[in-house]
Amino acid sequence: MEKAKLTFLGTGTSQGIPMIGCGCEVCTSEDPRDKRLRASVLVEYCGMRILVDAGPDFRYQMLRAGVSHLDAILLTHNHKDHTGGLDDIRAFNYLERKPAEIWCEKYVEESLRKEYSYAFETKKYPGAPEWHIHTIDEKPFEVRTWKNTGNLVWESGVGYSYADSGSAPLTDRSAMVIPIRGMHYKLPVLGFRFGNIAYCTDMNCIPECEFEKLQGLDHFVINCVKEGKHISHFSLQEAVEVALRVGAKHSWLTHLSHQLPVYKELVKKIPFENILPAYDGLILE
Repeated sequence: MEKAKLTFLGTGTSQGIPMIGCGCEVCTSEDPRDKRLRASVLVEYCGMRILVDAGPDFRYQMLRAGVSHLDAILLTHNHKDHTGGLDDIRAFNYLERKPAEIWCEKYVEESLRKEYSYAFETKKYPGAPEWHIHTIDEKPFEVRTWKNTGNLVWESGVGYSYADSGSAPLTDRSAMVIPIRGMHYKLPVLGFRFGNIAYCTDMNCIPECEFEKLQGLDHFVINCVKEGKHISHFSLQEAVEVALRVGAKHSWLTHLSHQLPVYKELVKKIPFENILPAYDGLILE
């Protein structure tokens, strides 16, 4: 099995930590593990750099982690804290002279067409982001890098245009990804398995049939917002139960809110050494 490397770019819930205007113990903590950007991860797998979700902190996450290239962006669902940074893909368009490759479900694409209508216009505003969207569902899919797609050429005052490459797209590298279906209240969302690592965020239910896809993991990442019941996320207790059910060598909690204790106290609340809260900058291999 091909090994993956996962870097947590953000481990916070939709408002991040600290939350604007909040003076609670978590939001005022000096522990860097309590400073959480919106949930996102960078996965290095099969020679490719794959981003999962691009929320409002996308620009800073790329700068903080020193990311200068992405082969693919996978979107778990259409909520703003997971898609709100997609306009900043323009930087990669400009530097690499090609559209960003985005994999998402059809309803997510439809949401993007409304949220970012200017990115889908026939005659675009100069400088609008360029995306190449691939439709996925619960079936395993191949993420590819692309060559000779027709390089983007920047024209001052006009925007991007395509230079004719004279040939059909050719694949360079590829990676097989296994989607994990979950429910975020009534919204269907996807988690993803990359070899020995699986990442599942924004869920409060995983259908029984999906657990087979989560067997034999070295690392399992699951979302957890607070200790008590939540309408659309796993609680701390539920997340631990799911982690135990999956049985990975190590499990990590993400999408954490300030309703949970500070990091050092949260660790004490989990009676299993192989289940721990993740934090921004943590790397799994």
